[in-house]
Amino acid sequence: MKNRPALLAALAVSLMLSACATKDPQSLAQNDPFEPTNRDIFDFDVKLDHAVATPVAKFYRSAVPQPAREGIHNALDNLNAPVVLVNDVLQGEGEKAGNTIGRFLINSTVGLAGLIDVAGSMGIAGHDNDFGITLGKGGAAEGSYLVLPFVGPRPPRDLVGNGVDIAFDPLTYITWNNSTLYIMIRGGLSVLDSRAANIDAVESIERSSIDFYATTRSLYRQNRNAQIRGEAANQDLPNF
Repeated sequence: MKNRPALLAALAVSLMLSACATKDPQSLAQNDPFEPTNRDIFDFDVKLDHAVATPVAKFYRSAVPQPAREGIHNALDNLNAPVVLVNDVLQGEGEKAGNTIGRFLINSTVGLAGLIDVAGSMGIAGHDNDFGITLGKGGAAEGSYLVLPFVGPRPPRDLVGNGVDIAFDPLTYITWNNSTLYIMIRGGLSVLDSRAANIDAVESIERSSIDFYATTRSLYRQNRNAQIRGEAANQDLPNF
C-alpha cells in the first residue's frame, strides 16, 4: 500500500500519545485526554499553515484562473469516486451509489477524465463519503480526540477510516512508471484544492475565536456528526 508509511507513522504517534493522557476534568469532559499534547501539535500545524500552506494557497487562487481550479477540483472528486461508491454500498445507500456510478461514468468520458462536471449540470449531484462516516453510521464511537502533525484532527474512528479508504482506492494497487510521482502530485493538489477553498472561512474563524483550538475541535465534531446523520455539512471548516 503506497501510503502505508504515513499511516503507520500516524498510528505510532497515536500510541505514543497514550502515555501523555491528562486527568484534567475539563479535558476529559470533552473526550480529549491528550489535550496538552494535542494543543502543542495543533499550534505546530497552525504555524506551518501560516508559513507555507496559506501563502501557497493564496498564490494558487490568484495565479490560476477559476475555471482551471474548478477543473482540478472536479478531477480530484472523480478520482475519489470509487472510495465514495464502496462506502455508499456499505451504508446501504442505493440511490447515492447509483448517482456515484453515474457521475463517474459520465464525467470520466464526456467530462474529459472528470475535468468537467457534466453529470452535475445534468442534475446528478455529487456527495462526499468515507469509511469514518461508515463506521459512525454503524455505531462506532469517535474515540479520544486526537490531533496529528501535518494531518490535523484524526480521532481513532477517522484515522482507521482513512486507512481503510486507502485500501478502497483501486489506484493503491496499480503501479506504473512515475506512479509515485503521481501519488505525490495528487496528494499535493488535494491539500492545495482544499486549502484554497477555505482560506476565508478559516481566517474568519481564527480571528473571531477566543480559543482557536477549542473552536476547531467543536467545529470538526459538528461537521463529522452532521455527515454521519446524513445532513449537509460545512465543507469549509478548518482541517489543521
